[in-house]
Amino acid sequence: MKTVGEINQRIKEGNVCVVTASEMKELVSELGAEKAAKEVDVVTTGTFGAMCSSGVFMNFGHSDPPIRMQRVWLNDVEAYTGIAAVDAYLGVTQLSEKSGEYGGAHVIEELVSGKEVSLKAISKGTDCYPRKEIISEVALDDLNQAVMLNPRNAYQRYNAATNSSNQILQTYMGTLLPHFGNVTFAGCGEISPLNNDPEYRTIGVGTRIFLCGAKGYVIGEGTQHCPPYGTLMVRGNLKEMKPEFMKAAVFPGYGVTMYVGIGIPIPVLNTEIAKATAIRDEEIWTKIIDFGVPRRQRPTIKKVNYAELKSGKVEINGEEVRVSSLSSLYIAGKIMKELEKQIKSGEFFLTAPVERLSGECVFRPMRQEEVKFVKSVMAQAITIEPETLIEEASRIMIEKSINHLPVVKEGRLVGIITSWDVAKAVAMKKAGGVAEIMTRKVITTMPDEPVEVAARKMEKHNISALPVVDAKNRIVGMVTSEDLSRLLAR
Repeated sequence: MKTVGEINQRIKEGNVCVVTASEMKELVSELGAEKAAKEVDVVTTGTFGAMCSSGVFMNFGHSDPPIRMQRVWLNDVEAYTGIAAVDAYLGVTQLSEKSGEYGGAHVIEELVSGKEVSLKAISKGTDCYPRKEIISEVALDDLNQAVMLNPRNAYQRYNAATNSSNQILQTYMGTLLPHFGNVTFAGCGEISPLNNDPEYRTIGVGTRIFLCGAKGYVIGEGTQHCPPYGTLMVRGNLKEMKPEFMKAAVFPGYGVTMYVGIGIPIPVLNTEIAKATAIRDEEIWTKIIDFGVPRRQRPTIKKVNYAELKSGKVEINGEEVRVSSLSSLYIAGKIMKELEKQIKSGEFFLTAPVERLSGECVFRPMRQEEVKFVKSVMAQAITIEPETLIEEASRIMIEKSINHLPVVKEGRLVGIITSWDVAKAVAMKKAGGVAEIMTRKVITTMPDEPVEVAARKMEKHNISALPVVDAKNRIVGMVTSEDLSRLLAR
């Protein structure tokens, strides 16, 4: 048995034994947990991944005459000001009002890199805060305080993602190709902090951590904390952080996020903790979730461990599917080594938690009105084949009073024609099969997709109907803008 105080004394005296989480696996394998616990004092861990639930509290100081900032923008990115006169919270995912590929994460990264950013604030004005507008430039050194406070970071593990639909999906898990074209995952597995202390014996409220190059602290469990998918709420001084351990990023079609580097030292107080830090990727399991299905019905495609994910390929439905990581093992490794260096040099001392994190999971969905799904409004689909003559397609549309005809081949959707396509073909005296005039890249929906999502697809692509398909791209119905209008009327 050891104590955190005894380990800190060894740090002070310069004779502490520190190893990275990667090295600890080998030591326990070679020496056994009991002997490794005697020899090793601290195991350093690391993770570097996209952590959307992050941001910074800032105090700008008072102007003369003073202003009570009701709205404030930094490089055209709005920060939340409902706190005090010149305090604001800038979230990393907040978007610029001028660009969808620039946001709060970029502002924070620029400040840490030593750049100035533009400041604009407005107010209605009061007797004690008469100023109504201010425009200025600010650098990190100009701020009285700049405190990174992240509500949810350092996921213990994370569900992997794939896509069974016939469309490319752009998500917070990156771009997912259709028909199970790829799998993406997040988290650093066996070197990630919470995986090396899964019962939260040493990581809790008050634990000192490495946060983006600065010394930070765990201030509680993170939002959506649900062991073994645990999370941390953390804080640190932005003025002490280094740009190499944070990086603004844009996920196409989703938005802005920030890669946050976190390292946590695990004090090896006993044999049980030594055993925990010997965990391997093969022992850390998660699920591959199908994002091609609406959220409430998303099925688990299969369970996998992090060793399989890190191998770069998994098997789905008998086929090999490539896997890519959204986290950086390379930067996580640098964080472990940097933290090891700081502890050995006496720059970083450990703290014992004053309160343990909860080991229970309470994770409720939002209470909301009943969701309507496409299957509740879709109509039977009338289909044709690529060889169907344009004249015949026109006759079907007139007889059935419809404006859209899905084109199928061997039961699967290959295209669609509209009454407008037919009218153009007739005007140009085309008389062949509909394959000549059909749209081949078809926007579709699925029976279990919420009608709101289907409506947004129609609006985005300026279309008035969607073929409804199953996971194998077989037509099961049609939904039109008229169908959605009737639903709203009901």
